[in-house]
Amino acid sequence: MWGLVRLLLAWLGGWGCMGRLAAPVPAWAGSRGHSGPTLLRTRRSWVWNQFFVIEEYSGPEPVLIGKLHSDVDRGEGRTKYLLTGEGAGTVFVIDEATGNIHVTKSLDREEKAQYVLLAQAVDRASNRPLEPPSEFIIKVQDINDNPPVFPLGPYHATVPEMSNVGTSVIQVTAHDADDPSYGNSAKLVYTVLDGLPFFSVDPQTGVVRTAIPNMDRETQEEFLVVIQAKDMGGHMGGLSGSTTVTVTLSDVNDNPPKFPQSLYQFSVVETAGPGTLVGRLKAQDPDLGDNALMAYSILDGEGSEPLDFETRRSYTFRVEATNTLIDPAYLRRGPFKDVASVRVAVQDAPEPPAFTQATYHLIVPENKSPGTLVGQISASDLDSPASPIRYSILPYSDPERCFSIEPEDGTIRTAVLLDREARVWHNLTVLATELDSSAQSSRVQVAIQTLDENDNAPQLAEPYDIFVCDSAAPGQLIQVIRALDRDEVGNSSQVSLQGPVGPDANFTVRDNRDGSASLLLPSRPAPPRQAPYLVPIELWDWGQPPLSSTATVTVSVCRCRPDGSMASCWPEAQLSPTGLSTGALLAIVTCMGTLLALVVLFVALRRQKQEALMVLEEEDVRENIITYDDEGGGEEDTEAFDIAALQNPDGAAPPAAGPPVRRDVLPRTRAPRQPRPPGPADVAQLLALRLREADEDPSVPPYDSVQVYGYEGRGSSCGSLSSLGSGSEAGGVPGPTEPLDDWGPLFRTLAELYGAKEPPAP
Repeated sequence: MWGLVRLLLAWLGGWGCMGRLAAPVPAWAGSRGHSGPTLLRTRRSWVWNQFFVIEEYSGPEPVLIGKLHSDVDRGEGRTKYLLTGEGAGTVFVIDEATGNIHVTKSLDREEKAQYVLLAQAVDRASNRPLEPPSEFIIKVQDINDNPPVFPLGPYHATVPEMSNVGTSVIQVTAHDADDPSYGNSAKLVYTVLDGLPFFSVDPQTGVVRTAIPNMDRETQEEFLVVIQAKDMGGHMGGLSGSTTVTVTLSDVNDNPPKFPQSLYQFSVVETAGPGTLVGRLKAQDPDLGDNALMAYSILDGEGSEPLDFETRRSYTFRVEATNTLIDPAYLRRGPFKDVASVRVAVQDAPEPPAFTQATYHLIVPENKSPGTLVGQISASDLDSPASPIRYSILPYSDPERCFSIEPEDGTIRTAVLLDREARVWHNLTVLATELDSSAQSSRVQVAIQTLDENDNAPQLAEPYDIFVCDSAAPGQLIQVIRALDRDEVGNSSQVSLQGPVGPDANFTVRDNRDGSASLLLPSRPAPPRQAPYLVPIELWDWGQPPLSSTATVTVSVCRCRPDGSMASCWPEAQLSPTGLSTGALLAIVTCMGTLLALVVLFVALRRQKQEALMVLEEEDVRENIITYDDEGGGEEDTEAFDIAALQNPDGAAPPAAGPPVRRDVLPRTRAPRQPRPPGPADVAQLLALRLREADEDPSVPPYDSVQVYGYEGRGSSCGSLSSLGSGSEAGGVPGPTEPLDDWGPLFRTLAELYGAKEPPAP
């Protein structure tokens, strides 16, 4: 076997690929001066063919792949062949004598497909080149030694469910490292190893497609497809590689919603308010995302109504679930909705009393006597209709206690006289409470409207005090007088006004028939006079019964300038040029007189008080206590006076070292004072001395204080009259030693008290 291979390689390299060297062609070239034919000489050169070596071949010894030979080689052994270039000496070796080229190791075409070498024939003895160097190529011949591979695998792809047959899913691509230009080593064919019968693959392009229709995601969402690529055109002996494709079916809205059960039963207490959760039902849709969105609706509901166990104990209706997004491509799989029945049972619960009306509107005429029937409200216990109810009016809604309610039957009556002009509406809150259960109660609003009666006579809208020029023309409009009726819209009647009539009337009153009248000057001039005119106006309405009243309008005649402005008026009118009435002027004068009287009284009181003080200061010669209107210093006032200070200064003990301690101020450190000199014999001198001491004393407070002198004076022949320091009560001298008759007439009464005889009457 090896011998056969060697022969094949020898034939390919030695004969079919052997390089030849052409024999030299002699050529004679004519020289200068010579004539004759010119002979050309062709230079010897290498002429090469390509050498080939099969890849991956590994034999027991180097393999001959070709032979080099030159025409100058005569077989004498003088020619030596040299080989240089890629792999020379390592991969490729040459026999220097024969020119045979051998490969020394196994070659891989996928690693290197060809080698470029340089061959040369030289003289063995002198190494002189016998031929010019020449390049030649050794190509590595491919064999099928590389299987196909998928560089981008494994693959993931998505295709909508329910796709038609042949829908493209993905394209896979394999690569073969073998030479695509030589044989079928790189010719690939794709097949499906796993994934049938759902998917197929194009053998040439590798495009994966769906193979069956209506693949359902809800049945199987994911498929694993194995794709194989085989070289050699898929024939036996070829190499193969495989990859996986994970195919996911995306969702489409191909399934309608479906309720798990056809009937749902719930219950709710009757007192549940609007929006209370009763139950939950949900239809199932195997689709995903937006394809599973549903809208629910009640098909045969009975509208909004309050729950009442006593009226109705159950409700039955149907609920429909519908897909909100519908794909027209799958309408044939519809309808995309489902219906289920729902039954709701109403449970009984304790309920507060229910009024027969949500609100009440009652009416009552004004001026009706207390106890007048206004109306009646009614409530009942829904759980037990026979249970008694008690009614009451919440105090905050009727603070004036205008109404009363009968607790047993809800009858409302007036408690006071109602006046529509004072208040038209009364909004009451009535409380109904079950007698058996006080916790069960309810409230209702009761609006009571007071109806109007014609109980207010019309009046003038305002007091009219009018001024008119004495030069006004007869029949001139003086003032428009308006009337006011406090009844509702004048009690649906018209107010009429009428003035004095007859030839003696000084002014004319014309009814305008719209609740007003025009006051006009008479056709003849009014007689001049200083006092204003008092025009009586009679007002009456046309209600049932009609009411009337009389009012007076004051008109003063004034003297006016040519331009119409007032120049002067009569005294009464002149006092009120700004429109003040006589009553207002009288009130102002009265207030001013009262203020003046108060001022006079205040001045008189102050003067009387000052006179009393002056008398006290001038006539009282006893020990004086100067009194000030001062509230004092609290407890310090109890120590502000010393009884010893009232003693005669001559009999008082001499003061201790330093000035005496003051008790009308807080104790504080004071500057040393000079000793007080002996008291003067005159009171004036004493006062001057004490005043000077007070002025020079830095400890004296800057406010009024009590100055006690306790001095009766000297120079009297009778001496001191004070009992202080006297010894009469303690067994002393009973009286003065000098004759009592020498005291003079001024002290006659005092001398009589001491026992002197009354002189004879003249």
